[in-house]
Amino acid sequence: MLHLADERATRELGKAMAAVLAGTVWPPALLLQGVLGSGKTTLVRGLVGALPGSELAEVSSPSFNICNLYPTTPPVAHYDLYRLENMPPDEGLLERLEDRDTLLVVEWAQFLDRELWPEEALVLTWSPTRTGRTLDMHAMGKTARGVLDSLAGTFDQFSQQSTGLL
Repeated sequence: MLHLADERATRELGKAMAAVLAGTVWPPALLLQGVLGSGKTTLVRGLVGALPGSELAEVSSPSFNICNLYPTTPPVAHYDLYRLENMPPDEGLLERLEDRDTLLVVEWAQFLDRELWPEEALVLTWSPTRTGRTLDMHAMGKTARGVLDSLAGTFDQFSQQSTGLL
């Protein structure tokens, strides 16, 4: 569990994730869960902003259009399922779940049937605290575990308490 004191810390974690994910042949999906305003989109801003090609990407929450595609390397498909609670995913998302050339980021992943979650994913769950937020990070799959292990060295700056494997 990590403590993220503010938006800056959340963006910095996104940047650290970008450094590791950019070097991954088949990056795992990022499945983000947490209440409104918890930092999901802020993390994506930090992540996308640190990838090559980010100067052509304007990161915003895809709440209304469901998906934003960013022309970075690797390309990022940023989904927001908030308005799709209790609805089946569209074909575009189902195709992205299988696309190993695009970094898939899904906000409100709890609204996606668990059976559809990719085998390789980092699951990030935000919880509000009195002084910021805590972030639980769990790896699903061997590649995701390797990414989480590679990130472990950067966690000290976020007062790491523990990480886990689903």
